[in-house]
Amino acid sequence: MSTLTHPNTILGIDPGYRRCGFGVILSDGHDWTCLTHGVITTTGTDHAPRLKEIGDDFVKLLNAHKPDAIGLEELFFVQSKTTGLKVAEVRGVIMMLAASAGIKVIEVKPTEVKMALTGYGRADKRQIQEMVKNIFKFDEIPRPDDAADALAVAWTAASKLNLDAVQ
Repeated sequence: MSTLTHPNTILGIDPGYRRCGFGVILSDGHDWTCLTHGVITTTGTDHAPRLKEIGDDFVKLLNAHKPDAIGLEELFFVQSKTTGLKVAEVRGVIMMLAASAGIKVIEVKPTEVKMALTGYGRADKRQIQEMVKNIFKFDEIPRPDDAADALAVAWTAASKLNLDAVQ
């Protein structure tokens, strides 16, 4: 069974318009290293300037880490249509900037992340966070939650990328 021929840098994104989680990992298909994680936090109440803040900070992440691929979580369930639309717009900004930079986007569903990390598609948030802690050998669960979620997305995207390399 073959694996990736060289380590890949994957930028995972947990999209949000108030807080957008990110996690950058290095993966060779067997080992995973967290390079950095955190959140892009926006200010103000107007949505367009928030999208610009996210876009500007996302471009800084692209320039700093030069990812081979971007893992982007798909929308699953939102309590409010307005919130769902705003998060979808954030996803659109990220996808457009990734395409402009020529970087592959690997979309992952929340249930896919849960299944990949725990083997159970209905795992709760705490189970996912514990697996992220274990995979990346952290002493504690990464905070804030959005950053831990982004690392889970990055790991799932890296796993999908490894599967593509094998086939």
